[in-house]
Amino acid sequence: MLSRTADNLYWLSRYMERADCLARILDVTQRLAQLPAAYGGSTNEWRSALLTAGCADLFKQVHGEDANEQNVINFLAFAPENPSSIRNCFEIARTNARSVRTALTIEMWETINSAWLELKRYSTKNMTREELARFLSFVKETSLRFDGAAYRTMLRNDAFWFSRVGMYVERADNTARILDVKYHVLLPESEHVGGPLDYFQWASILRSVSALTSFHWVYRESVKPWLVADLLILNAQMPRSLTSCYQNITRYLDDIAAYYGRQGGSQRIARSTLTKLGNSRMDDIFVTGLHEFIDSFVFENNRLGSTVTEQYLL
Repeated sequence: MLSRTADNLYWLSRYMERADCLARILDVTQRLAQLPAAYGGSTNEWRSALLTAGCADLFKQVHGEDANEQNVINFLAFAPENPSSIRNCFEIARTNARSVRTALTIEMWETINSAWLELKRYSTKNMTREELARFLSFVKETSLRFDGAAYRTMLRNDAFWFSRVGMYVERADNTARILDVKYHVLLPESEHVGGPLDYFQWASILRSVSALTSFHWVYRESVKPWLVADLLILNAQMPRSLTSCYQNITRYLDDIAAYYGRQGGSQRIARSTLTKLGNSRMDDIFVTGLHEFIDSFVFENNRLGSTVTEQYLL
């Protein structure tokens, strides 16, 4: 396979996964913003959405310090000046898909192309909360359709493996950022861990990754920060956990290495990160610092992305 084709498949999946994550962030942020004042605390949920998406600095350049519902939704969903807005994610994904049209199945292409055409119907002008909810559902459903089409219709060859690696690298980054922002930003200093505000915010994190029901199945008790972190970091049964993501990344990178007959730096980084996750315990993570652990993970995940690019995509 040409490196250009592998690059397009890799980033196609990353941008589709990123659009899904942004839709989930906006959905949960709107839920938090609508909580009664008694649970509202002193935080700005819309600013936390920007931090989770990694767009706070760019937003500040465009809008200054005024992070409110309307301009944050516009910036994360539709703004052309935000390269990671949902609209731009879909546009870049479609451009990549057109470049590798023959490597995609009919179902995958139709999902992306029809979503791009449907997206043109939406705008933030006079958008009600009900319309926003429909838009976010449309984005999440599109991501699910694309993921399902890829999983059910693609040959298990290098095209499939590169697309899966891209998706899981992006998913791991998103899960880590969501956890880190909650730990440092959402809960005001005046609130106690385990209080009602803390409960609703940690529950919102679980909803953002469709894991609230799974949490109760696994732990069978009330939402607690260390249990949420355990589910989203160490529990391999949870599809969006860091451990699950790296089990899949390692598997697909090994498939690529076997196919091309050569190992490289990306395989070593993936195995090292998976081993670190496998040897970690939640008690030790909280003692040494959840933020420090996640910061180290995000650095290694970014390093893996750069190494995959250098090894295969240039």
